[in-house]
Amino acid sequence: MRPFGIGLAAVLAILAFAPAAVSQGKKAPEISEKQRTQGMAEAPALAQSAGVACKITDARFIGKADDKKAKTSTSYYEVDCDAGLGFIISAPAGGTPTVFTCVEANTPQPDGKPSSLPCKLPGNADPKADLAPVLAAAKVQCTPEQVRGIGQSPTATYLEVACQGSAQGYVIKASAPIDAAKPVEATDCMLYDDSESNIKCTLRDKAARLSVIDTYVAAAKNGCTVKDKKYIGVSQTGSAFFEASCTDGKGYLYKVDKGVLTTAYECAKATMVMGGCTLTDAKEAVTEQNGLYTKLAKAAKFDCEVSKYGPFPSSDGKDVVELACSNRPDGAVGIFGPGTKSQVVDCARAPIAGYRCSFTKPEGGYKLVTADLKKQGKTECEVSNTRVIGRTAKGTTYFEVACADGLKGYIIEYQPETLEPISVIGCAFSKDCKLPGNS
Repeated sequence: MRPFGIGLAAVLAILAFAPAAVSQGKKAPEISEKQRTQGMAEAPALAQSAGVACKITDARFIGKADDKKAKTSTSYYEVDCDAGLGFIISAPAGGTPTVFTCVEANTPQPDGKPSSLPCKLPGNADPKADLAPVLAAAKVQCTPEQVRGIGQSPTATYLEVACQGSAQGYVIKASAPIDAAKPVEATDCMLYDDSESNIKCTLRDKAARLSVIDTYVAAAKNGCTVKDKKYIGVSQTGSAFFEASCTDGKGYLYKVDKGVLTTAYECAKATMVMGGCTLTDAKEAVTEQNGLYTKLAKAAKFDCEVSKYGPFPSSDGKDVVELACSNRPDGAVGIFGPGTKSQVVDCARAPIAGYRCSFTKPEGGYKLVTADLKKQGKTECEVSNTRVIGRTAKGTTYFEVACADGLKGYIIEYQPETLEPISVIGCAFSKDCKLPGNS
């Protein structure tokens, strides 16, 4: 992640040198009626020009800081909104105002000392409670116990939230100025524990956050005495994944949805799940059924001498596996199961069915996509790249292809079950193409 353009710490460090009228490190005097009158007269327009999207119900003029050397003057205000967080406004004379939430303004300085410019209006007395609309927009069920400002970029505000009753915490990314009506993202603090990002969670320690894995291990009832554990990440469907290695040498991946364990995978069978296990040696050859999958693939009219396979997670009882073939460069995904017709999808078109191969590269099967174009009368394009655009309301899938000659490619519409092409449109006539050479 890029460094912040306007760091909260840097701003508070500057404010630490502001005159006493602004920076009140000692006992603060009561807010005067004069401060409120001036605040309500001047702050709403400044807040609006800075992009604050709320109705201001209370405001105060904090003071003015003059930098004689730089010949600049900056006025400071606090505003309370009718809903959500309040703000501190920094308004340089003749310049564009900057705003910070009361969460940021109340965050201690880098040296641990109290904030030099905290929010003091009665409506801003508990900024963490005012975060409720932002957390709701991020679809996070969390009652904040502690909050802190991490920093700002020109377009984003970053906050850390630690939740009551659990070791869980989140990094909240919202707009700058923060607005619950605009997109808000919440990322589990565990994602940042081992990353090189300049964002870190500090309200709770890593060990406390990882303790939640013990709960999932106990719920799995697989006899694992935990030796080591880690957070893996979140899948595209929103499921959280964790890994634990056990003292008996085994290991497991745990899939969790909305805080509840839904699936436990043995590491030996989880090579295709979120990149597989890393705490356990799960490189055992999974070859005992190669012969069976070879027969199943050939019965589905896909000539593959299976040299390696790896399972995909499946919730409907089907056996879904990726197949690597010793007799051809393009692998496939086999979908086998009782009561259903077996199907093998080459890796080039597997993304249409919702799968992505890792044993072989999709370009090995581009000739099959080229053949689909020719079925639709487009004979001049040799496919060199592909991309799934998305599914239509009627259930078909749009698949973008690029051509080796560098000219604009096409969008092929596929039936998802049979993977039969049913229509094609040139990228010259569509704004949905994104591949190099097509857009």
